[in-house]
Amino acid sequence: MNIDKIFQSKTFKIILAAIGGLMIILLVFKTGMMVGFQKANFSCHWSDNYHQNFGGPRGGFPGGFGDRDFIEANGSVGQIIKIATSTLVIRGRGNVEKVVLIKADTVINQLKETITINELKTDDMVVVIGEPNNDGQIEAKLIRVMPAIPRHK
Repeated sequence: MNIDKIFQSKTFKIILAAIGGLMIILLVFKTGMMVGFQKANFSCHWSDNYHQNFGGPRGGFPGGFGDRDFIEANGSVGQIIKIATSTLVIRGRGNVEKVVLIKADTVINQLKETITINELKTDDMVVVIGEPNNDGQIEAKLIRVMPAIPRHK
């Protein structure tokens, strides 16, 4: 049998094309596995540098609330100084006052219970999550009443 005839045969060309196609498929599969591994690794370690990346509380979230150092991107953290029918005035960092609008779909939580605006009191410490409006007020989506800080004598 002549080797030149083997290399020029239709069967050899089909086998060679199949091997080439298989190599391309394996390369694409390996690339997908590498990308998936990188995404999984990023997701696994994402919270390790949360504070550094996004300005969260010092020491990260598992360390507790400490001095109540929270981020305030679309909300506020502070003490209630005034309560009206559908608004709160919160005194936050640097004694900056922010107006919080409470709508019908605003959720107000204290510990594990949902409460109403009538159950809020001045001097309560709250965390407000919402969206700013054009008037500089915060339209609250969630208000969480924080437990009182124990006072040491």
